[in-house]
Amino acid sequence: MVIRPSVESLALIIEEMRTWDFDPDLAPLHVGDLGWFQQFGATALADALRVWRVDGRLAAVGLLDEPDLLRLTVAPERRHDESFVARLVADLAADDERVLPSGEVAVEARFGGPLHELLLAQGWAYDEPWTPLVRDLSSEVPGHHLRIEDVDPHRIDDRLAVHHSAFERSTFDKGRWQALTEGPAYSPARSLVGYDDHDDAVAMVTVWAGPLGGPGELEPMGVHRDHQGRGHGRAICLAAAAALKEMGSSHAFVSTPSANVGAVATYRAAGYEEKPQVRDLRRPA
Repeated sequence: MVIRPSVESLALIIEEMRTWDFDPDLAPLHVGDLGWFQQFGATALADALRVWRVDGRLAAVGLLDEPDLLRLTVAPERRHDESFVARLVADLAADDERVLPSGEVAVEARFGGPLHELLLAQGWAYDEPWTPLVRDLSSEVPGHHLRIEDVDPHRIDDRLAVHHSAFERSTFDKGRWQALTEGPAYSPARSLVGYDDHDDAVAMVTVWAGPLGGPGELEPMGVHRDHQGRGHGRAICLAAAAALKEMGSSHAFVSTPSANVGAVATYRAAGYEEKPQVRDLRRPA
């Protein structure tokens, strides 16, 4: 039975997720995704989560990241558990808004096991492709031309200026910044701003460490539109990798729609290896 968690349980859910083995080549749901969603507040995050437990242990976590998209991850020991996966599929297929809204909806499920086959057999179909990109942090990260500063109350305006320029429709503001940084997933995390030779804020990124010694995520990354085409995207992606390496992460990873060829090229220029495409599953209306 799916559980809608309480605000008080968020820290425990995140800590349990941190113990799971994580394959960056698939770029599945990461604690950083929960951390980024916390910008809307702890209550909103709890409302967006769907949790499954078996014998008191966390078995699966879903984040309704958009009104028609549930991002789902399953504990490694449950991915090939036919009984549990059948139960999970039954919950996803049921007309139950505690799990999924009615109508056309997509589920991101980037892990092995029979879940994809079972959903396809029920009439679901594959959706648009996404490309994971991964940088191994076992060796030194090359330098770059930007000056990198951690975001603090004195630099939040610079971070917001770059963010709004890179994502014109974003409503991210200081209030959401505070809510994000107060969330349990933000420890450990870092937000960085890159400055050029003229001391202009030109790029920003937030990085989220995952399991101890495991992969860390970039979410989000952006370059100010007035300063694009000058290698700042490559530089801030290198800075992100260096920060995650300092934080003890094994890899830096990110995922982007495969159609966004510019973003894919930027990450590749920073040494992130392009991995095989992954697809969501979409339920027809």
